[in-house]
Amino acid sequence: MTPPTKSDAASTPPHLADSHDLIRVQGARVHNLKDVSVEIPKRRLTAFTGVSGSGKSSLVFATIAAESQRMINETYPAFVQGFMPSLARPEVDLLEGLTTAIIVDQERMGSNPRSTVGTATDANAMLRILFSRLGDPHIGSPNAYSFNIPTVRASGAITVERGSKTKAEKATFTRLGGMCPRCEGMGSVSDVDLTALYDDSKSLNEGALTIPGYSMDGWYGRIFRGAGYFDPDKPIAKYTKKELHDLLYREPTKIKVDGINLTYSGLIPSIQKSMLSKDVDALQPHIQRFVERAVTFQTCPECEGTRLAPEARSSKIRGHSIADLCAMQITDLAAWIRDLDEPSVAPLLRGLQHLLDSFSEIGLGYLSLDRPAGTLSGGEAQRTKMIRHLGSSLTDVTYVFDEPTIGLHPHDIERMNALLVQLRDKGNTVLVVEHKPETIAIADHVVDLGPGAGSDGGTVCFEGSVDELRGSDTITGRHLEDRASLKDEVRKATDALEIRGASTHNLRDVDVDVPLGVLCVVTGVAGSGKSSLIHGELADRDDVVVIDQGAIRGSRRSNPATYTGLLDPIRKAFAKANGVKPALFSSNSEGACPACKGAGVIYTDLGIMDTVETTCEECEGKRFQAAVLEYTLGGQNIADVLAMSVAQAEAFFADGDARTPAAHKILDRLADVGLGYLKLGQPLTTLSGGERQRIKLATHLGEKGGVYVLDEPTTGLHLADVENLLGLLDRLVESGKSVIVIEHHQAVMAHADWIIDLGPGAGHDGGTVVFEGTPSELVAARSTLTGEHLAAYVGG
Repeated sequence: MTPPTKSDAASTPPHLADSHDLIRVQGARVHNLKDVSVEIPKRRLTAFTGVSGSGKSSLVFATIAAESQRMINETYPAFVQGFMPSLARPEVDLLEGLTTAIIVDQERMGSNPRSTVGTATDANAMLRILFSRLGDPHIGSPNAYSFNIPTVRASGAITVERGSKTKAEKATFTRLGGMCPRCEGMGSVSDVDLTALYDDSKSLNEGALTIPGYSMDGWYGRIFRGAGYFDPDKPIAKYTKKELHDLLYREPTKIKVDGINLTYSGLIPSIQKSMLSKDVDALQPHIQRFVERAVTFQTCPECEGTRLAPEARSSKIRGHSIADLCAMQITDLAAWIRDLDEPSVAPLLRGLQHLLDSFSEIGLGYLSLDRPAGTLSGGEAQRTKMIRHLGSSLTDVTYVFDEPTIGLHPHDIERMNALLVQLRDKGNTVLVVEHKPETIAIADHVVDLGPGAGSDGGTVCFEGSVDELRGSDTITGRHLEDRASLKDEVRKATDALEIRGASTHNLRDVDVDVPLGVLCVVTGVAGSGKSSLIHGELADRDDVVVIDQGAIRGSRRSNPATYTGLLDPIRKAFAKANGVKPALFSSNSEGACPACKGAGVIYTDLGIMDTVETTCEECEGKRFQAAVLEYTLGGQNIADVLAMSVAQAEAFFADGDARTPAAHKILDRLADVGLGYLKLGQPLTTLSGGERQRIKLATHLGEKGGVYVLDEPTTGLHLADVENLLGLLDRLVESGKSVIVIEHHQAVMAHADWIIDLGPGAGHDGGTVVFEGTPSELVAARSTLTGEHLAAYVGG
């Protein structure tokens, strides 16, 4: 039989399986999407663009990725599905051509204080196995090197069978764990300032306790009065030693009060359990302030912050303990592992070497494995999650990225782009939600959503190539080539904040004067020491307001009105106008619809099937009792007000019967940061990353302070919104404030009055000030990486 010729092959019709080269979405209506239909090419890099809140994440994450995950979950047996999170089908008419979706999002890596970069990426697990094989002295299994596993000792009788006889013998067992017994693997110990817990000149009944939530009017009062351990009418200063011990330190004890079984616990064990066992950043703001005031955290004196027991620290390989290796910069650790020639563990060393090299490849070589995972920025967390996919053999999967360039210097964006192209070239579909023109430029296909945000968005404005986007008349197309120009004249500093001998993290004894009365931008490659310099040296000073990248917390019941404090003056205005209690106008309190308890929807749990969410029939999703909706202010009820956008509410509360200056002030700030389209009652869980950051910024703008520190405020902002942000920063400076911005965006650098550039590299290659001066001087000198990229940006 003769082999087929080239002409034969050319005439062969393509295989039917090769025709499925598109992901088709028809009629998507998730969140603000308005019957969106798109066709996305497979095995290509597609960028999704549009202003913040235009529906990008709703299309990519809540529709395409969510349906892919749901369909994969459905392939498991019903028994297994019962243990998995239940995912509802997105509201979409048709989804075809889906492949397995791997989501690499901006979600922080959890605020569990026991989680570190090493534990989150399996690097610690590999090191523990390495030490259990090569450590000298040998102390036991990998668990002996884990700071999350305590040492357990037990003794008692055991039964030994010998032939037909059994004999009872006494035995003692020890299971060695690596946890430091003093700090329980946390690396720090806490000490409570008793004066912050109570005023000892008062009695309990007089309100001596100053701990948030510990009121004598509720359950705590009932327990303290009924416990019988002390006299609630006696000033605490006059307590006996035993009474004071019972108030402060008594372990949980069962008591009976008025015939009800309750548990009494001393103040210290109570706050240990409810506040100190949690990550401080995860607590509510007022509790966070109390903890910061009442509790001092210091490095554990026994393990010196390594979290490890003495045995784990005594076992070494070539003079280094596992604690020493975890404290190394990852680039140094990779070099140390490369020099370790041990054939008996060669496969383990190869795997560890590849993992550590991936950190460097992705621009995170400056981290150390003992860095707490909760301290990573959103961009660092996203890149850390990317690591496990770099060497993956999987192809024909869909990788979904949420702004992978967040927190990256222009120099690092080039490296990130190369990684995205590498994933695509292996035969994967790469979907990227992105605002940075440098990353949009490498896309094979662009889907632009808009034209506006919120209810003004949710439609596809453009589909095509990057060149076609540039010629289109969409907001993204018009602004893609935007370049902020250098100022002809910069403002002069009125004063300066002195920083002397700064040595936090990788800073090398830095001396710098941060100018006041101007817009000062602190920049440098990721890991160069920017946050260490500003947060470590300025955040705790008087008159400084810090607006960082920490995520805003809120359940589906939280919305812009509750988060910003706007609902308080609105409730009071309604109460005053109608002569009733303010609590009636809260869907989380007395005014809540009894059927849905103020949620607006009713959830029906169907076991292994999807939980069904239906609009409450009684209140029709308005969340309030019918009687409450009869009370009006300026002709509108409370549900009508919560359905308004910020812009509508701003006009509504400005004058007339509804005039409420306190509410109008907060609405002004929300409009100032570009959130005029946001609905007051929209759940916080539906907001995009950029919207959350700006709502946080609006909240902090109301605080009294002369110096504002902003940490990457352009995160999640469209090119058009960056202009608005620059206008807001200018207005802040012109109103007499000093603004310090940690930023990588060249538009913000070009607009600055003064630039402080850190570097020259990351980790121990950074930590020094490589430039101080105006943007024009930085462009003229081109002496740093930032200078080169800024010069290219402004065309200098």
